[in-house]
Amino acid sequence: MPKVVGIKLGRTPKTYWFEAGEWEYALGKGVVVDTARGREYGKVVIMPKDIAESEVVGTLRPVVALASAEDEARVAEQESKRGEILRLTAEKIEKHKLNMKPVDAEYTFDGSKLVIYFTADARVDFRELVKELASVFHIRIELRQIGARDECKMLGGIAPCGRACCCSDHMSEYAKVSIKMAKNQNLSLNPTKISGLCGRLMCCLAYENNHYVETNKRMPKLGGEVTVPDGRKGTATGINQLKETVKVKFVSGEKVDFEEFPLSDLRFRARGCAVEQDPGDDEDAVDMNDIKE
Repeated sequence: MPKVVGIKLGRTPKTYWFEAGEWEYALGKGVVVDTARGREYGKVVIMPKDIAESEVVGTLRPVVALASAEDEARVAEQESKRGEILRLTAEKIEKHKLNMKPVDAEYTFDGSKLVIYFTADARVDFRELVKELASVFHIRIELRQIGARDECKMLGGIAPCGRACCCSDHMSEYAKVSIKMAKNQNLSLNPTKISGLCGRLMCCLAYENNHYVETNKRMPKLGGEVTVPDGRKGTATGINQLKETVKVKFVSGEKVDFEEFPLSDLRFRARGCAVEQDPGDDEDAVDMNDIKE
């Protein structure tokens, strides 16, 4: 039965599992591990535990060693240089008049390479920039382009809800979100209200989507006829999935009234989803510029 330990690499919230071996661990302790990118420094976030063979996905990489005092000092020194690296990189980008923005920088664990992450609207010819940065930092340079979501995950920030961005705070993988999820929840389709700091649809739209989908199936269709407890017939004009209530419109001559009723008190023939869900309609298929408030 394999024994694994949970390790967090870098500043992202994702936890990676490694073969624990016989090392003496403590929460927050630095370790050196083998990854697909080579050896990296990480910290213990979940103490060793036994798991079944069936739970192992792929090959478990081992923890190479506990981080020494020298390792900790080197990592701290590398981290302290991050701000200056980004400042100098921004200066060189401006000098070369390149349309790109530096986001983050990190050294490999052995200090043999400096990786600088950047965002750009299109492909950028940065060959001359790399040469100049290499002469400035005297190390092998790798420039790596990332997307808007990766930028938000690296930098973090406060989301519109007032809490830390999910991607940088606790999510191990990006949520699969679609514009249909916003429709399911009767949210305004104003891009400024359903987009996160990254400019993409907010990950949290997926959190309670299943509840809204199931509730919508029990709701009357908007515009459909409903019968209230006293026998009057009206038209469903609005639904509240959380309170499970329906707003009903009554027309009597020139008089128009609106009343709200619990879903359980209403009778209606056609039961269907108030707002349909299309699993194939993902966020990449949505042109946010076409959405009107």
